[in-house]
Amino acid sequence: MADKEKKIKKKKAKEDAPAEEAAAAPAERQSRGSRKAKRTGSNVFSMFSQKQVAEFKEAFQLMDHDKDGIIGKSDLRATFDSLGRLASEKELDEMTSEASGPINFTQLLTLFANRMSGGADDDDVVINAFKTFDNDGKIDSERLRHALMTWGDKFSADEVDEAYDQMEIDDKGFIDTTKLITMLTASAEEEEGGEAA
Repeated sequence: MADKEKKIKKKKAKEDAPAEEAAAAPAERQSRGSRKAKRTGSNVFSMFSQKQVAEFKEAFQLMDHDKDGIIGKSDLRATFDSLGRLASEKELDEMTSEASGPINFTQLLTLFANRMSGGADDDDVVINAFKTFDNDGKIDSERLRHALMTWGDKFSADEVDEAYDQMEIDDKGFIDTTKLITMLTASAEEEEGGEAA
């Protein structure tokens, strides 16, 4: 009889063990999943549409000539060479130094995100952009309107009108280039000064 009891206890132990393992397994899976979710944090991929990410990925693959998953100086040189443009060592160094680490795909997306957010635009960039429209100290407002509504992050007609409300446009439809640049670059400085005060 003792043998029978031992067999029954062993049988119960075997039946209980898989049930306990099964109960523990989902909890273990959940904890792994929640750890993974905590690690993701803010995601640069969420800043772009799937189509944009696919286009950036394609561009990255074209630029990664040695196919090591990192864009280095030699990859940039090869990319410029394929476009028929020679890049100096200084230019290549400046480009690679913009990233905080090796330029993998995520780092490249981060660089694009920073550029697209406008956070990386210095006053010189703004000045040079508007000087391309300059003709003897004046900018043709209709030409600028067309550019704003046609290229890059396209403005709507209402957005252009709202921007033009802030500018001085003479009766011939021209904007004083110097005044426009001063308004745009001074407003950024005033905002920084206003936050400090």
